[in-house]
Amino acid sequence: MDFYPQPLQRLIDEFSKLPGIGTKTAQRLAFYVLKMDEDSVKSLSESIVNAKKDIKYCSICGNLTDADPCSICRNDARDKSTICVVQEAKDILPMEKTREYQGLYHVLHGSISPLEGIGPDSINIKSLVSRITPEVKEVILATNSNVEGEATAMYIARLLKPMGVKVTRIAHGIPVGGDIEYTDEVTLGKALEGRREIL
Repeated sequence: MDFYPQPLQRLIDEFSKLPGIGTKTAQRLAFYVLKMDEDSVKSLSESIVNAKKDIKYCSICGNLTDADPCSICRNDARDKSTICVVQEAKDILPMEKTREYQGLYHVLHGSISPLEGIGPDSINIKSLVSRITPEVKEVILATNSNVEGEATAMYIARLLKPMGVKVTRIAHGIPVGGDIEYTDEVTLGKALEGRREIL
């Protein structure tokens, strides 16, 4: 039995298809949209349609862009000797916010997950291999610190090592401001493995 008029129920159903949006949140969003003025609703719907229509993948790194190649790949000031490999395009922004990394990126669009039927051919690994030229000195693997991310990093490392490029993995461990007593064993173990000398 539908409690809401059909157009409203459909809007709620569409919102609830979004990741992390449950029924209650979908209802709140739908009711919020109903309170918006018509111009704002048109602007919202147009921005969704335009983003879907105009955003594509960079032909070099796989980043999301509205111009090919993306702004990072076009930037001559970037360090072309380093490629940072990330799982998703959304992982680039946190890396950029550090202002520590000035190299290029490569987006895999996923990770190896045999349980889900995702193998190396299902993600963007082949084009990474084709980007390894004598100019590239280091590939930084910045995949997630979970089983799939670790498996993906190990696979790529084994694939690239024979090509003579330095392959590194981002460090894992205790976050800044974290207390050791609240840190799980795996994270603490990674922190010990990644320890470095204080200069």
